[in-house]
Amino acid sequence: MSSSASSIGRAPTRDDPLRGASRGIAAALERALAGHEPSFGDGLLLAECQGADLDALISVADHLRRETVGDIVTYVANRNINFTNVCFVGCEFCGFGRSARAADAYTLSLEEIAAKAREAEALGATELCIQGGLPKDLDGYFYRDILRAVRAAAPELHIHAFSPMEIAYGAEKTGLSIRDFLQMLKDEGLNTIPGTAAEILDDRIRAQVSPRKLPVALWVEIVTTAHRLGIRSSSTMMYGSVEEPADWVRHMLLLRRIQSDTGGFTEFVPLAFIHEQTRLYRRGRARGGATGREHHLVHALARALLHGAIPNVQVSWVKLGFPLALDCLNAGANDFSGTLMEESISKSAGATFGEYVSPEEIRSMIRSIGRIPAERTTDYRIRQQFTLQTSEFVGIPPRLRVGQTQALAAHSHGGY
Repeated sequence: MSSSASSIGRAPTRDDPLRGASRGIAAALERALAGHEPSFGDGLLLAECQGADLDALISVADHLRRETVGDIVTYVANRNINFTNVCFVGCEFCGFGRSARAADAYTLSLEEIAAKAREAEALGATELCIQGGLPKDLDGYFYRDILRAVRAAAPELHIHAFSPMEIAYGAEKTGLSIRDFLQMLKDEGLNTIPGTAAEILDDRIRAQVSPRKLPVALWVEIVTTAHRLGIRSSSTMMYGSVEEPADWVRHMLLLRRIQSDTGGFTEFVPLAFIHEQTRLYRRGRARGGATGREHHLVHALARALLHGAIPNVQVSWVKLGFPLALDCLNAGANDFSGTLMEESISKSAGATFGEYVSPEEIRSMIRSIGRIPAERTTDYRIRQQFTLQTSEFVGIPPRLRVGQTQALAAHSHGGY
């Protein structure tokens, strides 16, 4: 597909997504449409685009989405268990972690975790996402014990658990190598891991937002080792804090390189920085989250730079809210995340979009933008595809309602 001088300055269309783009942007987008390996230069050009150029990027991203996965928008029925909010790491962007002596500190027992797993299965969940803070006195084998408790309580649930930071901590606490620790978890029933604790995969940025978190090289080692053991993962990026567009590009291209090596990423999830209750923002060291332009741009950029490598781009409605999440589904994204059942990390940082949305509400929202809803598994196999037209109408809730159980849990894609 090639641009022409006569199309410069005109709005892009579904049949001609390059219309209106400047020559440099059009050339970069033509290379993306042709399936060329993206360069840093093209990526940076796209990451900094505005106005008509951004419109063209969004149009091309939507075209690539349609070409890759069609008009289906997927979601997963899941529950999230955050087993403790006690954490010594003290990430500057986090409003969730507490000291062990804080009045609102908590740690769930194995029995409480098992009960939540049973309840999730009874409510129709297929995935259980488990993460937690890092208490100083944690027994590294507690991660293994959690898996045993969940497997005994709900053997059919897919267990999506433990960030690379938790895996590094568990390996350190047990004295096992990263590989041996991951193999132990797999043997005890771990299916996949969330690719969180990524933030921006640049140690210069990490020194500003999470100086006590694992360095980039260790994050990459854990994720690639997991993939080679047959443990797939999501991939994520936090945007809207202290980073620049060039950092988005480097981050996405690193994920692309990992994917070309292992093929283990199931999806990419842009995670907007929720700033209100974080030390990073309150101390004046970060801006107040991403702009509307940046939300659209990051999702579209991800589709363009990850095209041919990671097929699924997910929106995090708990961070974006429903209207913006739906907009981003028209900017290259194709997955609506999950039902959550419980979510607290984002709320602790100041998000106001709540903690549960029903499958019926998700399907109604997907249909509202003319797309076809489908329930998926964690690894993106379709469990049930629904029709575009239906008598099932719920509408778009103005914000999420509080669920029936106490909000002590965190979604892997709701955290960072």
